[in-house]
Amino acid sequence: MHTSKYFVTGGAGFIGSNLVDRLLLQGNEVTVYDNFSTGIPEYLEAAKHKDGFRLINGDTQDIEKMTASMSGCDFVFHLAANADVRFGTEHPAKDLHQNTIATFNVLEAMRKNSINKIAFSSTGSVYGEAKVIPTPEDAPFPVQTSLYGASKLAGEGLIAAYCEGFGFQGWIFRFVSILGERYPHGHVFDFYKQLRAHPDHLDVLGNGHQKKSYLYVQDCINAIFTAIEKSQDKVNLFNLGTDEYCEVKDSIARICSYLDLKPDIRYTGGDRGWIGDNPFIFLDCKKIRSLGWKPEYTIHEGIVKTLEFLEDNPWLLERRS
Repeated sequence: MHTSKYFVTGGAGFIGSNLVDRLLLQGNEVTVYDNFSTGIPEYLEAAKHKDGFRLINGDTQDIEKMTASMSGCDFVFHLAANADVRFGTEHPAKDLHQNTIATFNVLEAMRKNSINKIAFSSTGSVYGEAKVIPTPEDAPFPVQTSLYGASKLAGEGLIAAYCEGFGFQGWIFRFVSILGERYPHGHVFDFYKQLRAHPDHLDVLGNGHQKKSYLYVQDCINAIFTAIEKSQDKVNLFNLGTDEYCEVKDSIARICSYLDLKPDIRYTGGDRGWIGDNPFIFLDCKKIRSLGWKPEYTIHEGIVKTLEFLEDNPWLLERRS
């Protein structure tokens, strides 16, 4: 990608901070806008010492501050979001405000600053319980099964409407679950944390047969850069994932093997872990592959790289407790 002045919402998060490091490495100027509700200051330690880096502690609900902070930038990566799928029904307004309305606020701040390029982190959860697997970008319009997925799909719609109405150009990425360095939540984190606390047993939601696809974070960023460089439509929509999936029990086996543990595994039962947990997520990624991208790491390699990071950074487990 060409050197530029980037504005990154959620830049202190897992994917955001890895993206920020890569943008700075390319010689870009980067403004991170994060309220640190889930963002982690330590993730930006290296970035802080780089030329062209600016950090603003701000909320996407504060449209005036965000508009002022965005001044002078020419491309927005909008990654800030509430990513709590599991407990969405306990606080239904959170997805609306932190995902959908936040996306509207980002678009309005862009419009006021005459910025017209945005990349957006959406989710494979927008497909709900898909009838077509692997699921392509043009799958039959799905029934939403989580407030998180619904709020992200609404954000996609707003971006497309701004592209049509105000001459914006958008790149929308529907991710599978992402693994790797700085991974702060999700099944690998939860299982690792449990096994450190009680190596003799592991409690698992569902029956262990939920099928999921995962993508290593650096592969994810490579795919994002490839799409922005090579796809120049008004609205550019891409699934990002690997051409493989694994069952939760396979992931558990890899984690236990890595830790050299043989715990008693206790399943809660049923074909899903919670309301909105889709028992089979597997995306068709031919579209992004057609641009020349392919993942360098397998799912199991991504799991190992995640575990290595968690072992090297025990403070993160304490922070998340």
